[in-house]
Amino acid sequence: MMISRLLIPVVAIALQAGCGTTQSGAVVAVPSLGAEDSAGAIRAAEEVGAAHSPEAALHLELAKEQFEHSRHLTKPDDRPQSTRLLLRARADADLSLALTRENNQTVETQLALGKLKTLNESLQQNK
Repeated sequence: MMISRLLIPVVAIALQAGCGTTQSGAVVAVPSLGAEDSAGAIRAAEEVGAAHSPEAALHLELAKEQFEHSRHLTKPDDRPQSTRLLLRARADADLSLALTRENNQTVETQLALGKLKTLNESLQQNK
């Protein structure tokens, strides 16, 4: 349930990126804005500990690779490809962030359930 709620916005962003064309069919975007968004999403995923979750770490690494690849595309003809790479990097970083948050919540839930079980056992012994 939680994964599907988090995955829907990521898929929507990816689909939107695929439809981001003008009348002439060329992708028009300002790469610096895409770079800032992607870099911010990558930083956010790193800050919540995405490197500690295998699946999240994979998507974080993909985001970093796509970001770096886009930085090497400097020719004007490379702008559409660079923009697509930045959008993919942002989507992968967002997915990494969502997976990390889900993992963190699962761990917190398990800890809370363990404490609850301990309290219940303690109450049963005191009766």
